[in-house]
Amino acid sequence: MVVVFAVILLALLLFVTEPVPIDITAIALIVVLIVLEPWTTITPVEGLSGFASSATITVLAMFILSEGIRRTGVVEQLGDLVVDWTKDSPLKQLGAVVGISGGSAGFINNTPVVAVMIPMAIRIAKRTNSSPSTLLMPISFASMMGGTLTLIGTSTNILASDVWDRVGGAASQPFSMFEFTTVGLIVLAVGTVYLLTVGRYLTPERIKPQLNLTEEFEMAEYLTEVVVREESPLIDRTVRESLRTLDVDIDIVHLVRDGKTFGEPLARKELNEGDILLVRTDRETLMELIDTEGVDLLPQTTHHDADFETDAGTLIEVVVLPGTNLIGETLASLNFRGRYDATVLAIRRGSAVIRQRMDHTPLRGGDTLLLEATDEAIQRLVENRAFVVAQESEPTYRRSKTPLALGIVAAVVAVAGAGLLPIVVSALAGVVAMVLTGCLKPTEIYDAVDWNVIFLLAGVIPLGIAMEQTGAAEWLAALVVAGSTDFAPLLILGVFYLLTSLLTNLVSNNASVVLMIPVAFDVATTIGANAFAFVLAVTFAASTAFITPVGYQTNLMVYGPGGYRFSDFFRVGAPLQLLLAVVTTLSIGWIYGV
Repeated sequence: MVVVFAVILLALLLFVTEPVPIDITAIALIVVLIVLEPWTTITPVEGLSGFASSATITVLAMFILSEGIRRTGVVEQLGDLVVDWTKDSPLKQLGAVVGISGGSAGFINNTPVVAVMIPMAIRIAKRTNSSPSTLLMPISFASMMGGTLTLIGTSTNILASDVWDRVGGAASQPFSMFEFTTVGLIVLAVGTVYLLTVGRYLTPERIKPQLNLTEEFEMAEYLTEVVVREESPLIDRTVRESLRTLDVDIDIVHLVRDGKTFGEPLARKELNEGDILLVRTDRETLMELIDTEGVDLLPQTTHHDADFETDAGTLIEVVVLPGTNLIGETLASLNFRGRYDATVLAIRRGSAVIRQRMDHTPLRGGDTLLLEATDEAIQRLVENRAFVVAQESEPTYRRSKTPLALGIVAAVVAVAGAGLLPIVVSALAGVVAMVLTGCLKPTEIYDAVDWNVIFLLAGVIPLGIAMEQTGAAEWLAALVVAGSTDFAPLLILGVFYLLTSLLTNLVSNNASVVLMIPVAFDVATTIGANAFAFVLAVTFAASTAFITPVGYQTNLMVYGPGGYRFSDFFRVGAPLQLLLAVVTTLSIGWIYGV
């Protein structure tokens, strides 16, 4: 038990601090548990069992099914209807996006739901002269609450079902497809009312209405035009050579020659006398360039978004998604300009904007990049699963496949809900159907999967097995029981909800489920309470992490585009977390008994 607890503490520390990506931590966790087999009791077969778990395979299949729905553009079509219906009513806008996000997240993984809702919210805000900040956080919160509607709503629910089965609970009461639905509807209804009333007034307007992007990112002091003089040493050098020679914090955004504007790719273009360069740099570096590199400062002008609407490109915002291979990399290590044919002008991280020394700033999930890019480059970014383009775009949707994709997901839910096939089998059958019907191309299914979640599941599942086999879960349960002999089972149920929600806001929701369900099961069994009710409380708490932007992936996704501060999530999320702690506990007690 001591060894297992030490491994758990180390894993939690690594999950919180993320010195390496969580999928690497998960793989290391498997290795440590197997190497320490004499103490952890985890054999190689048990250590690798997470990869063969029905929960892992089901989550993988659901990512692919969600991608099939996303490729049809059905959620964007709903967004257009929202704009037409809500007109200029902020309350209607909020109610519509919360309803779409919460309702669809019960059947589509909430990460792609939020990914398509971000540009929708920004589009609604621009067309109605409102702040996107008032919509984005509620979208994330609603997607989490909506995920509690069905077994397939989140990976947390699917994993909880697997752990419940492993501890022996499924023999008496298995998790069915709609086991969560009644309590989930109550949670979503109460949460929606909160977001439309109290939450609406607590959510800040960090991004001001109708600011253009150059104003929003405060670029006035960092965008300047210079002209190359006759004696400049930059003449006949390529842009790449010039930037390397300068060795200062500067980017050449675009080049104007003979009235024609050139944007990326600029690296191989040679500079001539009279070339006008739009550069991104600070005032001190600019003065140094004027003194040493033979350029003259053009009359100061204020640059607006319209100045970038040229053949050279246009300004866009893109959000770096959590869990992608970009996390921890820098613009320099990625060769961002060369790879994406786009110039990064600024990085927004929450409410902070980085405009200097960006090339060596490690990227984080939720970072919002201000780019100048051509239409072709924007289209590639739209198709790239590492980004969410936060502007109106025209991706290639397969709208004709909408009925097929929706029908396939409905069939998966119906077959599993009726008990005709296990959910893992029906989900895999749905994946095959998506490909056979052309809703997805075979090559797209691999990009659809959030692999860090898959590896995380594979890593934490054997950790849960180690807790059970070494008696660690039973020992923790005995401590809880000894300290709560004078409390009613319903109160203990509420305590488990709060503990799990606190743990989830610090580490992964899936890790919380694996660690807390065995303990909850043993506590309920010891005090003679309904173990199923306790496991449900843990599951709901792990699916709703509102207090921090790092508590849940969707919170990170809206963190940058909304311009939020870290404390904003606590201000809006803490009252909701406490409200749902009461509502969920009482609902479970009322419906299932304790």
